[in-house]
Amino acid sequence: MADMTNTAAGAAKPIETTVERFRSDVLEPSLQKVVLVDFWAPWCGPCKQLTPVIERVVAATGGKAILVKMNIDTEPEIAGQLGIKSIPAVVAFQRGRPVDGFVGALPESQIKGFLERLVGPIEDAADAMEAVQAMIDAGDIPGAHALLSELTAEEPVNPKAFAMLARLYLAAEQLDSARAVLDRLPESARKDADVVATAAAIENAAAAQDLGEIEDLKTRINFDPNDLQAYFDLALALNAKERREEAADALLEIIRRDRSWNDDGARKQLVQFFEAWGPMDKAAVAARRRLSTLLFS
Repeated sequence: MADMTNTAAGAAKPIETTVERFRSDVLEPSLQKVVLVDFWAPWCGPCKQLTPVIERVVAATGGKAILVKMNIDTEPEIAGQLGIKSIPAVVAFQRGRPVDGFVGALPESQIKGFLERLVGPIEDAADAMEAVQAMIDAGDIPGAHALLSELTAEEPVNPKAFAMLARLYLAAEQLDSARAVLDRLPESARKDADVVATAAAIENAAAAQDLGEIEDLKTRINFDPNDLQAYFDLALALNAKERREEAADALLEIIRRDRSWNDDGARKQLVQFFEAWGPMDKAAVAARRRLSTLLFS
C-alpha cells in the first residue's frame, strides 16, 4: 500500500512510486479506493503549480482517494504504456485499471469536479466551517457541536474546527472540556491564530471565576478609587461577559494610575485580552491605540 506520511501542518503527502513498486503503490490500493497518479518531471513548471492544488483536493476526500507521483524522467515506462505525451498528466486508477484522467494544471474547481465523479461529493473545509457558523447564528448549538465533533475527528487536522468547538464549551462555561479539545491538537497546530486566541480566552475565563458580581466590584471601586485590584478583577469579570470595551477601560485605568502595579500586571493582562479577541477586534484596536498613548506620551 502507498505509505502516506504527514507533514507538520497535518496534510498527507504522496509518495514517489517506481515501475518496480507500481503494483503495490497503485494497482493494489486501487482495489479499495481511487488512486490518482500524477505524472510529472522536475523541469515542468505547470507540474509545480498543480502539486499543492491536487494534494489539497485529495486530502479533502477524507481518505476516499490517495495520490501517488511518478517522475517520467526517471520512470518513463508506465507513462509510455499509457500513451502520455504531455505533463502534468493525472490518471485515476480503480479496481486495478486506469478509468479516467486529465492533462494540464487545471483550476481547483475542475480538479474537484473530476474527483467527485469518482468518489462522490467532497465537502470543502471552508464550506463546513461556514455551515457551523450558520448553525451557531441560528441558535442550533447542538447541531454545530455535532458537526464540529465530526470535523475534529477527520484528517488532515483543521485547527479552526478545534478552536470553534472549544469556544462552544467555553460559552457553556465548561472550561475543562474546552481545554481538553485544544489538548488533542498536535503541537504544530497550536500556533494557529484561532487556537492561540481560544487558549487565551479559556485562561481569561478561568481567571474570572469566583470574582464576584460586577456591581459588587464597582461598589468596591466607588468606596476606594485606589483599589487597583478591584479594577483588575472588574476587568476580568467584564471580559467574561463579553463587555470588552469596559474591560479594557478598567485595565487602562490601572496603567494610568500606576504602570508598575503588580509587576506590570494590567498591561500583561490587556495583551492577553488582545490575543483572545483577535487583532481586528474593534475593542482591541481602540484599546491598543489608547495603551500606546499612555505608554509613550
